[in-house]
This record gives sequence, structure tokens and C-alpha cells, in this order.
Amino acid sequence: MAGPNISRNSSCNPALTPHLTSLYLVVLIGGLVGVICILFLLVKMNTRSVTTTAVVNLVVVHSVFLLTVPFRLVYLIKLTWTFGLPFCKFVSAMLHIHMYLTFLFYVVILVTRYLIFFKCKDKVEFYRKLHAVAASAGMWMLVIIIVVPLVVSQYGRQEEYNATLCFKFHKELAHVDVQVINYLMAAVVIAIAVILLVFQVFIIMSMVRKLGHSLLSHQEFWAQLKNLFFIGIILICFLPYQFFRIYYLPHSNDCNVAFYNEILLSVTAISCCDLLLFVLGGSRWFKQKIIDMWNCVVCC
Repeated sequence: MAGPNISRNSSCNPALTPHLTSLYLVVLIGGLVGVICILFLLVKMNTRSVTTTAVVNLVVVHSVFLLTVPFRLVYLIKLTWTFGLPFCKFVSAMLHIHMYLTFLFYVVILVTRYLIFFKCKDKVEFYRKLHAVAASAGMWMLVIIIVVPLVVSQYGRQEEYNATLCFKFHKELAHVDVQVINYLMAAVVIAIAVILLVFQVFIIMSMVRKLGHSLLSHQEFWAQLKNLFFIGIILICFLPYQFFRIYYLPHSNDCNVAFYNEILLSVTAISCCDLLLFVLGGSRWFKQKIIDMWNCVVCC
């Protein structure tokens, strides 16, 4: 009986689409490859650096989220959720937790590099390795003990849901308190992203004016170029969902609007591939391609 009911409701169920299956397969494969590749680089990085600590925590965030992706894929293939409603809420909430934690670590990495660029500090690092471990442990204690239980316990709490249909908690958005929280979080993310983008554009333009044709021979430029990876992921993966969220909140009962919201929310998971891009961005092949392109522009 569950199968026919799901089929009739599939047009209103944004989770049941082949596009999401392909997307999450890319996320799973790209994320796993990125995590494996970055582990080899972390061995050579300064473990007291705030940036390195943020990257390590980013690896942990992606790894935990990737553990939930196979359950999403099973649901997309079987068209029925068989793991219980509480676990459905956890898996669903993890996509949001992953997005905001990833954004948080992006902000830490970018702000740290901006401080170094503007000469506020020669380097931003912990006094000892133990301090970096303690900071990370404290942050994760906060997430595990407070954030995750709080989010999961409140997620989908105010309405009744079908245990065989997962990721359909949009009825919660009819409540004013839930709407206010969503509006505030969207506004904060958008504001911070715009500020980071303005700073990054200013830094790149100032380096171009100062260094001119010798731009590519300076290590600082390549460090700022890596910042563009994080800025680009924020603009491509996170901001479309946050902007659409503002429109979606008063239209959450609209089936078509809910479909697009689910698609854009799933796109945020592509940020799992950031570590793979980060590794490729630091490769000699990538640098040589950038140099060749720059030489072509200069010659023209």
C-alpha cells in the first residue's frame, strides 16, 4: 500500500526525483575523494595554525555528513523510508547542520587570512598544539551535547508526519517562531557572505594594482586565489538557497515552490567537494594553467 500512495504523492514530494539521486552520488564520491586527498596534505601543514585547525574540523564535518548520504540514496531508490521517523529527522537535520558548520569554518579561514593580509598579525596560530586540540574538542562538545540534540529534538516537532515519507517537514514553517528563526539565519548568512565578498574583491584588486604583471610570482596571490574557492562555494552552493528561503517561507505549502527549495537545499551538499577543489587548486598543474591564461591575457 505504501508504494501506490508514494507514487500518487511523488509530484508533491521533492525528495523523489532522479536529479537528487545523481546529485547525492556526486556529493558522496566527490566528498570521499576530497577527504582522502586532504588527509595527505594535512600531514605537512602547521598543526598550530588556526587555518589548519579549521580545515581539520571541516574534514570532520564533511565526514559525519557523508555518513548520512547513503541513507538518502537508499530512500531515493526505494521510494520508502524504512529507518524510522526519529532517524529521518536526524538525517534531515544533518543537511542543515552541515551547511551552517561548513559556512562557519569558511568564515574562520577567510577572516584569518584577511587578518594576515592586512598586517593585523604576521600569523594567526595557537600557542601550542594542545590548544588547537582543546579548541576543536570544545567546539565539538558544544555541537554534540547542545546543538545536535536541540536541533533534532525540535525538528518536525509541532506537526504529525508519515514515517515512510522522509524529508517532508515543511509544515513546520507555518509557525511564526520557526519563520522568524529562518529569516534571521538567512539574513545573517547573506550579510556575512556579502561582506566577505567585498573584502576579497578589494584584496584581489589591490594586489593587481600593486604587483601588476608579476602577480603570479607572489605566494600571497596564490593564497588569496584559494580564498576564491571558498567564496565561490558560498556564492554557488549556499546563497541561492538562502535567498530562495526568504521567498519560500510564506509559500511553503506550494508544491512547486517546495520542490525548488528541496533542490537548492540539496545543492548545499555539493560543498562536500570543496576539499577536492582545494587540493586541485594547490597543484602545480592548476598553477601552470592559471599562469598560461594570465600570459595570454597580458599578451593580448
